[in-house]
Amino acid sequence: MDKIFLGIDTSNYMTSICFIDENRKVIFENRQLLLVKDGEKGLKQSDALFQHVKNLPQLFKEAKGLTEYKLSAIAVSKAPRPVEGSYMPVFMAGLAVAESMAATFKLPLIYTTHQEGHISAGLYSSQNILQNDRFMAVHLSGGTSEILLIENNGTNFQIEKIGGTLDLHAGQLIDRIGVALGLPFPAGRFLEDIARRSSSDFNRIPSAIRGFSFHFSGAETEAKKRIQLGEAAEEIARSIEHVIAVSIEKVLRKAMESGHPKEILLVGGVAQNQYIRDYLIRRLEHPSIGGTLHFADKNYSGDNAYGVANIALNYYLTKGK
Repeated sequence: MDKIFLGIDTSNYMTSICFIDENRKVIFENRQLLLVKDGEKGLKQSDALFQHVKNLPQLFKEAKGLTEYKLSAIAVSKAPRPVEGSYMPVFMAGLAVAESMAATFKLPLIYTTHQEGHISAGLYSSQNILQNDRFMAVHLSGGTSEILLIENNGTNFQIEKIGGTLDLHAGQLIDRIGVALGLPFPAGRFLEDIARRSSSDFNRIPSAIRGFSFHFSGAETEAKKRIQLGEAAEEIARSIEHVIAVSIEKVLRKAMESGHPKEILLVGGVAQNQYIRDYLIRRLEHPSIGGTLHFADKNYSGDNAYGVANIALNYYLTKGK
């Protein structure tokens, strides 16, 4: 029987499972966005954990086309990031299922993190293959906004944080302004939709950076002031996209000028935004800068278990055979 590999990820707002084969082809995947009440800006960890516990059995019940394969390894996100003290209760739901399955069927179980899953998803879904094992990565989401130096050794990643937010995460900025504009939470795709109606001479919000790090709290204050003054929603939405893009451009440019790799992978839900993508490509791939940008496929920019499944496969290919 052909072998398949399972990834499980239970993040703040998504329950995800994914089965892939030895060629990294998706055999079956399933996701469920966690429910947030209208007007709310997020979920308590206890509420999110409860939803994961309810979602996981249903996601597996809907699995199709797996009976002709042999499950050979499981990987699961056990924490947000691969650093000491990184912990969120939501990951206990996926961990319980993965450990139960591995113990019952005597399968290798690989512990990873949500951030490593995002990086892996970017590596294996990017339109172009990265040319180097050492590269920079930008992780932009509701819970993380970091500039990372990555060493890929084939089975896992050595990750060094070299910069990032000093206050709000990029996704938090988008969600807070989106909710203030009356958009549903999470607000990313809704804010992007209305921003498309903006004029090209929208009122820009100044960016604030320090070294390889940046601030978004000032942008939140300014955007909320503009909402109160009655500025058009599409203009405010575009100014939020723009201040995120400019901030990331400035810190990446500084990092490259300081000798960090010019090959860059961008992952996370905020990295789905097309305006931010186009702006960074235009500015950083300019011949005078010389950067090479890679983006996760939009289907795998947001929270997913595809990257986690690939970590299970990588372990099998190097240690599990």
